[in-house]
Amino acid sequence: MRIQDIMSHGIETIAPGAGLPAARDAMRINGIRHLVVVDGKDVVGVVSDRDLGGRLSTAPAKRTAGLTVADVMSTGVVSVKPETTVRQAANLLRGFVIGSLVVQEGNKPVGIVTTTDLLDLIGRGAERPVPRSTRWTLRARGPRHARPIERTVRG
Repeated sequence: MRIQDIMSHGIETIAPGAGLPAARDAMRINGIRHLVVVDGKDVVGVVSDRDLGGRLSTAPAKRTAGLTVADVMSTGVVSVKPETTVRQAANLLRGFVIGSLVVQEGNKPVGIVTTTDLLDLIGRGAERPVPRSTRWTLRARGPRHARPIERTVRG
């Protein structure tokens, strides 16, 4: 299965100069947890609800007054192509310890895949598990038998 089969197509973007309340509102209104940060046509970062204080809370709003998306975003964007396999994407998410991958064709963002998307896929049973290898007994060897222990009694 490929990423293009499970990715979210309608990605939401935000400018790096936008304020944190605007980012919180965009996430809350759209029911999402990640925004792709674009500067012109270039992807420059990803901001998640955790970057904003978690669960779209408004409590840290006093402490974050005057901060912009560029101040809290993750700049190390990991992107994949739509043809990337689900297994490769899962390994990237695990390896980089991140929650989302930006899907790009060329330099244009066309979608996003999150850990939730992969968990939904597994929950539906769409991705088959890899079978475990079985141990085979050598044909010529046959079953093993315990040898009786011979004891001699001296007496």
